Amino acid sequence: MSALSLGMNLGAKVVEALPKRVQPYMWQGAQASHLALFRATAGRVGGQLGPMRILFLHHLGAKTGAKRTSPLLYVEDGRNLAIIASKGGNPKNPAWFHNLKANPDAEVEMKGGRRLVHARVATGAERERIWKKAATVWPDYDRYQQRAPHREIPVVVLEPRD
Repeated sequence: MSALSLGMNLGAKVVEALPKRVQPYMWQGAQASHLALFRATAGRVGGQLGPMRILFLHHLGAKTGAKRTSPLLYVEDGRNLAIIASKGGNPKNPAWFHNLKANPDAEVEMKGGRRLVHARVATGAERERIWKKAATVWPDYDRYQQRAPHREIPVVVLEPRD
């Protein structure tokens, strides 16, 4: 496991050690700070994690319709972007995945600007091809899948919306 992965795992463990009622606020604060830093530096800081690039997914809550923002690692796949709903190998899919299934039209913010996208879940050979590409750049994805053997971690394709 890389030093970067160890640091991320340690950060997650610190948040998990906090009382459950405090945890969401810690994540929200960290995400808001991350986005502010990214914007303040025009993407020079906060747009990459090791070899992976980061996008900010602006989406709507499935139940509430509230605006949400999630920083996520991504890979390019032609004109499309792809994100992995790993949640670090958690037994459940991340909330943003459920939100995109309910409201697939979203916006991404990344170095180079913003774009409107439509989300769909990759299947079959497309999923496998994108998974291999993502796991080549971020090998932890394969470890996350081992932690969650009861579910196939979804690969979400973000297609440009014109």
